[in-house]
Amino acid sequence: MLVLAGPTASGKTELAIELALEFDAEIVGADSRQIYRDMTVGTAAPTPSQRGRVPHHLIAFLDPYERYSAARFCADARRVLEEIRARGKRAIVTGGTGFYIRALTGGVTLAPELDPGLRGRLAKEAQIHDAEFLHRWLSVRHAARADKIHPDDRYRVLRGLEVALAGDGERECARPRPSIGAQEIAYVKVYVEIEDELLQQRIESRADAMLASGFLEEAERVGSEAVAASAVGYPQALAFLRGWSTSRELRGAIVRATRRYAKRQATWFRTEPQTTWLARRDVPARIRSLAREKLGWA
Repeated sequence: MLVLAGPTASGKTELAIELALEFDAEIVGADSRQIYRDMTVGTAAPTPSQRGRVPHHLIAFLDPYERYSAARFCADARRVLEEIRARGKRAIVTGGTGFYIRALTGGVTLAPELDPGLRGRLAKEAQIHDAEFLHRWLSVRHAARADKIHPDDRYRVLRGLEVALAGDGERECARPRPSIGAQEIAYVKVYVEIEDELLQQRIESRADAMLASGFLEEAERVGSEAVAASAVGYPQALAFLRGWSTSRELRGAIVRATRRYAKRQATWFRTEPQTTWLARRDVPARIRSLAREKLGWA
């Protein structure tokens, strides 16, 4: 399989579709927010038109109130990849969630599903306390885990607290899931690098397109209580809907939040093993070469 990663707004979706059409492949999403239904605008998920051109999997299949994990993603992705292979097709895994990609291709240890009662308690705590408080709480319970999670990433902070508060149960139950690499499935992992100025332009254009395409209405439908409401742009939209910012401030806040997220993605993938970084302008030709050389795609 081909793994195509990169920062948000780098053009991964169209590139993956272009390559899938060329190599007779299907696309598997690796994005922790595009998995949710009714969030196509804010998450820049493939549109129905794009999904009609190439089969897509693990996109817009989950209710925004439902929690998901890297362990579930790995299980779902392996099942989908096996189904694609059984159909005689190739697979392109694409997305910007680095931990999903590392879990799928590497040998990381993933915690199992934990106590529903604990999860419910943490959900209530998240309604009462802000992200900074939750991250400090995690730092007290598990400093090493907290250091690896951005304070604004409420989903991963809550998951970290869930694991930390479970105590010894995690160590007894956690186990490595079989990775693609361990199963000796050949893959090429590529990160799409894009110039800062161009990325900034694309982020600003995306923000304008979102706001012109019903993003505020979408954010209002999702609401602040949904698990997925922490996705980039949604807290800013909900703040605007509450009267806490102007339209101009909203656009600026979305652009800044998206930019920060793109920087975090780049930081993550600099430590991602077995990853080939390619400049955006060189990607199509170089990927074709790598796919033929490393995967035998013709």
